[in-house]
Amino acid sequence: MTTALDAFALPDIGAEIERAIQRNIKGLDFLTSATPTVGQTPKDEIHRRGTLSLYHYHPMVDEIYRVPVLIVMATTNRGYILDLAPGQSMVEHLLLQGYDVYMMDWNAPRPDEKRLRIEDYVLDFIPDSLRRVQERSGEEDVTLIGYCMGGVLSTLYAALHPGGPMKNLALFTTPIDFSHMKMFHAWSDKRYFDVDRLVDTVGNVPPEMLFASFDMLRPAGRSAGVVQLWDNMDNDEFVKSYRMFDRWGTEMLPLAGEYFRQTVKELMWGNKLHKGELTLGGRKVLLKNIKVPVLHALAQHDHIVPYEAGQPLIAGIGSADKEEVVLKGGHVSLAAGPNAVRRLWPKLDEWLGVRST
Repeated sequence: MTTALDAFALPDIGAEIERAIQRNIKGLDFLTSATPTVGQTPKDEIHRRGTLSLYHYHPMVDEIYRVPVLIVMATTNRGYILDLAPGQSMVEHLLLQGYDVYMMDWNAPRPDEKRLRIEDYVLDFIPDSLRRVQERSGEEDVTLIGYCMGGVLSTLYAALHPGGPMKNLALFTTPIDFSHMKMFHAWSDKRYFDVDRLVDTVGNVPPEMLFASFDMLRPAGRSAGVVQLWDNMDNDEFVKSYRMFDRWGTEMLPLAGEYFRQTVKELMWGNKLHKGELTLGGRKVLLKNIKVPVLHALAQHDHIVPYEAGQPLIAGIGSADKEEVVLKGGHVSLAAGPNAVRRLWPKLDEWLGVRST
Protein backbone atom coordinates (compact mmCIF):
# COMPACT_ATOMS: atom_id res chain seq x y z
CA MET A 1 0.00 0.00 0.00
CA THR A 2 1.50 3.39 -1.05
CA THR A 3 1.50 6.02 1.69
CA ALA A 4 1.41 9.79 1.28
CA LEU A 5 5.12 9.86 2.26
CA ASP A 6 5.93 7.38 -0.54
CA ALA A 7 4.11 9.57 -3.04
CA PHE A 8 6.44 12.46 -2.20
CA ALA A 9 9.60 10.31 -2.05
CA LEU A 10 9.26 8.45 -5.36
CA PRO A 11 9.67 11.46 -7.68
CA ASP A 12 12.70 12.59 -5.65
CA ILE A 13 14.31 9.15 -5.96
CA GLY A 14 13.72 9.21 -9.70
CA ALA A 15 15.30 12.64 -10.01
CA GLU A 16 18.34 11.52 -8.04
CA ILE A 17 18.74 8.42 -10.19
CA GLU A 18 18.54 10.52 -13.35
CA ARG A 19 21.07 12.99 -11.93
CA ALA A 20 23.44 10.16 -11.03
CA ILE A 21 23.19 8.77 -14.56
CA GLN A 22 23.90 12.16 -16.08
CA ARG A 23 26.86 12.69 -13.76
CA ASN A 24 28.29 9.34 -14.80
CA ILE A 25 27.95 10.29 -18.45
CA LYS A 26 29.62 13.63 -17.76
CA GLY A 27 32.29 11.82 -15.79
CA LEU A 28 33.13 9.64 -18.79
CA ASP A 29 33.34 12.77 -20.93
CA PHE A 30 35.67 14.30 -18.36
CA LEU A 31 37.99 11.28 -18.44
CA THR A 32 38.10 10.96 -22.22
CA SER A 33 38.02 14.57 -23.42
CA ALA A 34 41.11 16.50 -24.50
CA THR A 35 43.16 18.62 -22.11
CA PRO A 36 41.66 22.13 -21.90
CA THR A 37 43.35 24.85 -23.92
CA VAL A 38 45.03 27.52 -21.81
CA GLY A 39 47.20 30.58 -22.41
CA GLN A 40 45.22 31.75 -25.43
CA THR A 41 46.04 35.46 -25.35
CA PRO A 42 48.16 36.18 -28.47
CA LYS A 43 51.83 36.68 -27.71
CA ASP A 44 55.31 36.50 -29.21
CA GLU A 45 58.26 34.73 -27.63
CA ILE A 46 60.85 37.49 -28.02
CA HIS A 47 63.67 35.68 -26.24
CA ARG A 48 64.45 32.17 -25.04
CA ARG A 49 67.48 31.03 -23.09
CA GLY A 50 67.36 27.63 -21.45
CA THR A 51 64.84 27.70 -18.63
CA LEU A 52 63.69 31.26 -19.48
CA SER A 53 61.07 32.29 -22.03
CA LEU A 54 60.29 36.00 -22.39
CA TYR A 55 56.90 36.79 -23.97
CA HIS A 56 55.34 39.98 -25.26
CA TYR A 57 51.54 39.99 -25.47
CA HIS A 58 49.82 41.70 -28.37
CA PRO A 59 48.15 45.02 -27.42
CA MET A 60 44.34 44.94 -27.40
CA VAL A 61 43.57 48.68 -27.42
CA ASP A 62 44.87 51.59 -29.45
CA GLU A 63 46.14 53.68 -26.54
CA ILE A 64 48.50 52.10 -24.03
CA TYR A 65 50.17 53.34 -20.87
CA ARG A 66 53.72 54.60 -21.25
CA VAL A 67 55.28 52.23 -18.67
CA PRO A 68 55.35 48.57 -19.76
CA VAL A 69 54.68 45.72 -17.32
CA LEU A 70 56.99 42.72 -16.85
CA ILE A 71 55.46 39.78 -14.95
CA VAL A 72 57.89 37.45 -13.16
CA MET A 73 56.37 34.02 -12.59
CA ALA A 74 57.21 31.59 -9.82
CA THR A 75 59.90 29.15 -10.92
CA THR A 76 57.80 26.11 -9.99
CA ASN A 77 54.80 26.89 -12.20
CA ARG A 78 53.91 27.92 -15.72
CA GLY A 79 52.65 31.41 -16.37
CA TYR A 80 49.32 30.48 -17.93
CA ILE A 81 47.70 30.57 -14.48
CA LEU A 82 47.49 34.32 -15.22
CA ASP A 83 46.09 33.61 -18.69
CA LEU A 84 43.72 30.66 -18.25
CA ALA A 85 41.06 31.52 -20.82
CA PRO A 86 39.30 34.52 -22.36
CA GLY A 87 37.46 36.26 -19.55
CA GLN A 88 39.59 34.41 -16.96
CA SER A 89 42.93 36.00 -17.75
CA MET A 90 44.74 38.65 -15.73
CA VAL A 91 46.97 39.23 -18.76
CA GLU A 92 43.93 39.87 -20.96
CA HIS A 93 42.46 42.18 -18.31
CA LEU A 94 45.64 44.27 -18.18
CA LEU A 95 45.82 44.45 -21.97
CA LEU A 96 42.21 45.62 -22.19
CA GLN A 97 42.95 48.34 -19.63
CA GLY A 98 45.78 49.59 -21.85
CA TYR A 99 48.94 48.08 -20.38
CA ASP A 100 51.87 46.81 -22.45
CA VAL A 101 52.43 43.34 -20.96
CA TYR A 102 55.50 41.09 -20.96
CA MET A 103 56.09 37.89 -18.99
CA MET A 104 59.10 35.96 -17.76
CA ASP A 105 57.87 32.37 -17.94
CA TRP A 106 59.88 29.27 -17.14
CA ASN A 107 60.64 25.98 -18.85
CA ALA A 108 62.02 22.88 -17.18
CA PRO A 109 65.73 23.57 -16.52
CA ARG A 110 68.04 21.51 -18.70
CA PRO A 111 70.46 19.05 -17.04
CA ASP A 112 73.31 21.51 -17.66
CA GLU A 113 71.34 24.21 -15.79
CA LYS A 114 71.41 22.32 -12.48
CA ARG A 115 74.04 24.80 -11.23
CA LEU A 116 71.79 27.83 -11.64
CA ARG A 117 71.62 29.79 -8.40
CA ILE A 118 69.38 32.56 -7.11
CA GLU A 119 72.03 34.98 -8.38
CA ASP A 120 71.46 33.79 -11.95
CA TYR A 121 67.77 34.65 -11.76
CA VAL A 122 68.18 37.96 -9.92
CA LEU A 123 71.40 39.31 -11.46
CA ASP A 124 71.11 37.83 -14.95
CA PHE A 125 67.66 36.67 -16.10
CA ILE A 126 65.71 39.65 -14.70
CA PRO A 127 68.15 42.39 -15.81
CA ASP A 128 68.47 40.79 -19.25
CA SER A 129 64.68 40.62 -19.62
CA LEU A 130 64.28 44.22 -18.47
CA ARG A 131 66.78 45.37 -21.10
CA ARG A 132 64.86 43.54 -23.80
CA VAL A 133 61.58 45.08 -22.63
CA GLN A 134 63.20 48.51 -22.74
CA GLU A 135 64.50 47.93 -26.26
CA ARG A 136 61.18 46.62 -27.57
CA SER A 137 59.02 49.25 -25.88
CA GLY A 138 61.36 52.19 -26.32
CA GLU A 139 60.79 53.13 -22.67
CA GLU A 140 63.32 53.39 -19.86
CA ASP A 141 60.89 52.69 -17.00
CA VAL A 142 59.36 49.24 -16.40
CA THR A 143 56.93 47.94 -13.76
CA LEU A 144 57.75 44.54 -12.25
CA ILE A 145 54.91 42.27 -11.12
CA GLY A 146 56.00 39.18 -9.16
CA TYR A 147 53.86 36.22 -8.11
CA CYS A 148 54.90 34.06 -5.12
CA MET A 149 58.58 33.08 -5.58
CA GLY A 150 58.56 35.29 -8.67
CA GLY A 151 57.79 38.02 -6.17
CA VAL A 152 60.77 36.99 -4.05
CA LEU A 153 63.08 37.21 -7.08
CA SER A 154 61.58 40.59 -7.99
CA THR A 155 62.07 41.84 -4.42
CA LEU A 156 65.70 40.71 -4.42
CA TYR A 157 66.25 42.48 -7.73
CA ALA A 158 64.64 45.68 -6.44
CA ALA A 159 66.78 45.68 -3.29
CA LEU A 160 69.98 45.28 -5.31
CA HIS A 161 69.06 47.80 -8.03
CA PRO A 162 67.70 50.88 -6.25
CA GLY A 163 68.62 53.00 -9.25
CA GLY A 164 66.19 51.24 -11.56
CA PRO A 165 65.17 50.94 -14.33
CA MET A 166 62.22 49.61 -12.33
CA LYS A 167 59.52 52.25 -11.77
CA ASN A 168 56.97 50.25 -9.74
CA LEU A 169 56.89 46.91 -7.95
CA ALA A 170 53.65 44.94 -7.51
CA LEU A 171 53.81 41.66 -5.62
CA PHE A 172 51.32 38.86 -4.95
CA THR A 173 51.67 36.44 -2.01
CA THR A 174 55.41 37.01 -1.61
CA PRO A 175 57.09 35.44 1.45
CA ILE A 176 59.72 37.44 3.34
CA ASP A 177 59.79 35.83 6.80
CA PHE A 178 60.27 32.16 5.97
CA SER A 179 60.04 31.15 9.64
CA HIS A 180 56.25 31.34 9.21
CA MET A 181 56.20 28.87 6.32
CA LYS A 182 55.37 26.22 8.90
CA MET A 183 54.35 23.33 6.67
CA PHE A 184 57.36 23.78 4.41
CA HIS A 185 59.54 23.66 7.50
CA ALA A 186 57.85 20.41 8.48
CA TRP A 187 58.94 18.56 5.34
CA SER A 188 62.32 20.32 4.99
CA ASP A 189 63.34 19.96 8.65
CA LYS A 190 67.14 19.88 8.51
CA ARG A 191 67.26 17.20 11.19
CA TYR A 192 65.80 14.77 8.65
CA PHE A 193 66.06 16.38 5.21
CA ASP A 194 69.47 16.01 3.55
CA VAL A 195 69.20 18.64 0.83
CA ASP A 196 72.86 18.24 -0.15
CA ARG A 197 72.47 14.52 -0.78
CA LEU A 198 69.28 15.12 -2.76
CA VAL A 199 70.75 17.77 -5.05
CA ASP A 200 74.10 16.01 -5.44
CA THR A 201 72.26 12.82 -6.43
CA VAL A 202 69.48 14.01 -8.75
CA GLY A 203 70.72 17.41 -10.00
CA ASN A 204 67.52 19.24 -10.84
CA VAL A 205 64.83 18.51 -8.25
CA PRO A 206 61.98 16.55 -9.90
CA PRO A 207 58.46 17.99 -9.95
CA GLU A 208 57.02 14.82 -8.39
CA MET A 209 58.78 15.64 -5.13
CA LEU A 210 57.62 19.26 -5.23
CA PHE A 211 54.07 18.20 -6.08
CA ALA A 212 54.00 15.77 -3.15
CA SER A 213 55.27 18.46 -0.78
CA PHE A 214 52.49 20.85 -1.81
CA ASP A 215 49.93 18.07 -1.29
CA MET A 216 51.31 17.60 2.22
CA LEU A 217 50.29 21.16 3.02
CA ARG A 218 46.64 20.14 2.62
CA PRO A 219 46.46 16.33 2.81
CA ALA A 220 42.72 16.16 2.12
CA GLY A 221 42.67 18.96 -0.43
CA ARG A 222 42.83 16.81 -3.56
CA SER A 223 40.18 14.38 -2.31
CA ALA A 224 37.89 17.24 -1.34
CA GLY A 225 38.38 18.74 -4.79
CA VAL A 226 37.38 15.50 -6.48
CA VAL A 227 34.24 15.29 -4.33
CA GLN A 228 33.36 18.87 -5.23
CA LEU A 229 33.95 18.09 -8.90
CA TRP A 230 31.60 15.09 -8.73
CA ASP A 231 28.91 17.16 -7.04
CA ASN A 232 29.17 19.73 -9.84
CA MET A 233 29.71 17.38 -12.76
CA ASP A 234 26.55 18.66 -14.46
CA ASN A 235 27.83 22.26 -14.30
CA ASP A 236 29.87 22.73 -17.48
CA GLU A 237 31.46 26.00 -16.38
CA PHE A 238 32.56 24.52 -13.06
CA VAL A 239 34.06 21.48 -14.78
CA LYS A 240 35.89 23.63 -17.33
CA SER A 241 37.37 25.82 -14.60
CA TYR A 242 38.30 22.80 -12.47
CA ARG A 243 40.14 21.18 -15.37
CA MET A 244 42.15 24.31 -16.14
CA PHE A 245 43.21 24.81 -12.52
CA ASP A 246 43.93 21.09 -12.11
CA ARG A 247 46.08 21.07 -15.23
CA TRP A 248 48.10 24.01 -13.94
CA GLY A 249 48.45 22.52 -10.47
CA THR A 250 49.81 19.22 -11.79
CA GLU A 251 52.15 20.71 -14.41
CA MET A 252 54.81 21.70 -11.92
CA LEU A 253 58.34 22.31 -13.14
CA PRO A 254 61.59 20.85 -11.85
CA LEU A 255 63.81 23.26 -9.95
CA ALA A 256 67.47 23.86 -10.74
CA GLY A 257 69.39 21.92 -8.10
CA GLU A 258 71.60 24.71 -6.75
CA TYR A 259 68.69 27.13 -6.74
CA PHE A 260 66.71 24.65 -4.64
CA ARG A 261 69.64 23.99 -2.29
CA GLN A 262 70.15 27.72 -1.77
CA THR A 263 66.44 28.37 -1.24
CA VAL A 264 66.24 25.69 1.45
CA LYS A 265 69.46 26.61 3.25
CA GLU A 266 69.51 30.40 3.03
CA LEU A 267 65.84 31.34 2.85
CA MET A 268 64.01 28.49 4.58
CA TRP A 269 66.52 27.43 7.22
CA GLY A 270 68.56 30.61 7.61
CA ASN A 271 65.69 33.08 7.03
CA LYS A 272 68.42 35.40 5.74
CA LEU A 273 66.17 37.64 3.65
CA HIS A 274 64.11 38.65 6.68
CA LYS A 275 67.19 39.00 8.87
CA GLY A 276 69.02 41.18 6.34
CA GLU A 277 71.83 38.62 6.05
CA LEU A 278 71.32 37.40 2.47
CA THR A 279 74.22 38.16 0.12
CA LEU A 280 74.00 37.80 -3.67
CA GLY A 281 76.88 38.55 -6.01
CA GLY A 282 78.89 39.95 -3.12
CA ARG A 283 76.17 42.46 -2.19
CA LYS A 284 73.88 42.35 0.83
CA VAL A 285 70.14 42.29 0.11
CA LEU A 286 68.50 44.97 2.26
CA LEU A 287 64.78 45.64 1.92
CA LYS A 288 65.26 49.23 3.06
CA ASN A 289 67.04 49.94 -0.24
CA ILE A 290 63.77 49.53 -2.15
CA LYS A 291 62.48 53.05 -2.80
CA VAL A 292 60.03 52.62 -5.72
CA PRO A 293 56.23 52.49 -5.22
CA VAL A 294 55.26 49.02 -3.94
CA LEU A 295 51.93 47.17 -3.76
CA HIS A 296 51.80 43.84 -1.94
CA ALA A 297 48.61 41.77 -2.21
CA LEU A 298 48.18 38.94 0.29
CA ALA A 299 45.45 36.31 0.49
CA GLN A 300 43.31 35.97 3.59
CA HIS A 301 43.21 32.16 3.39
CA ASP A 302 46.64 31.39 1.94
CA HIS A 303 47.91 28.01 3.18
CA ILE A 304 51.13 28.26 1.14
CA VAL A 305 52.29 31.77 2.04
CA PRO A 306 50.51 32.67 5.31
CA TYR A 307 49.93 36.34 6.05
CA GLU A 308 52.65 36.33 8.71
CA ALA A 309 55.23 35.25 6.11
CA GLY A 310 54.45 38.12 3.74
CA GLN A 311 53.55 40.85 6.24
CA PRO A 312 57.14 42.10 6.97
CA LEU A 313 57.66 43.31 3.40
CA ILE A 314 55.87 46.66 3.58
CA ALA A 315 57.27 47.45 7.01
CA GLY A 316 60.81 46.66 5.88
CA ILE A 317 61.13 48.51 2.59
CA GLY A 318 62.27 52.11 2.31
CA SER A 319 59.56 53.29 -0.10
CA ALA A 320 57.44 56.28 0.85
CA ASP A 321 54.71 55.07 -1.53
CA LYS A 322 53.81 51.57 -0.32
CA GLU A 323 50.61 49.66 0.30
CA GLU A 324 49.61 46.27 1.62
CA VAL A 325 46.20 44.86 0.76
CA VAL A 326 44.72 41.65 2.17
CA LEU A 327 42.01 40.17 -0.02
CA LYS A 328 39.65 37.25 0.34
CA GLY A 329 40.87 34.11 -1.35
CA GLY A 330 43.67 31.58 -1.30
CA HIS A 331 47.13 31.45 -2.80
CA VAL A 332 45.87 30.71 -6.32
CA SER A 333 42.35 32.18 -6.24
CA LEU A 334 43.81 35.55 -5.23
CA ALA A 335 45.36 35.90 -8.71
CA ALA A 336 43.18 33.70 -10.94
CA GLY A 337 39.52 32.82 -11.25
CA PRO A 338 36.25 34.59 -10.37
CA ASN A 339 37.57 35.85 -7.02
CA ALA A 340 40.51 37.57 -8.72
CA VAL A 341 38.24 39.14 -11.35
CA ARG A 342 36.28 40.90 -8.60
CA ARG A 343 39.09 41.78 -6.21
CA LEU A 344 42.75 41.71 -7.21
CA TRP A 345 42.54 42.72 -10.88
CA PRO A 346 40.54 45.94 -10.29
CA LYS A 347 42.82 46.83 -7.37
CA LEU A 348 45.94 46.26 -9.46
CA ASP A 349 44.55 48.37 -12.31
CA GLU A 350 43.60 51.18 -9.92
CA TRP A 351 47.06 51.16 -8.34
CA LEU A 352 49.03 50.80 -11.58
CA GLY A 353 47.09 53.32 -13.69
CA VAL A 354 48.22 56.45 -11.86
CA ARG A 355 51.83 55.16 -11.73
CA SER A 356 52.21 54.12 -15.38
CA THR A 357 52.11 57.44 -17.21
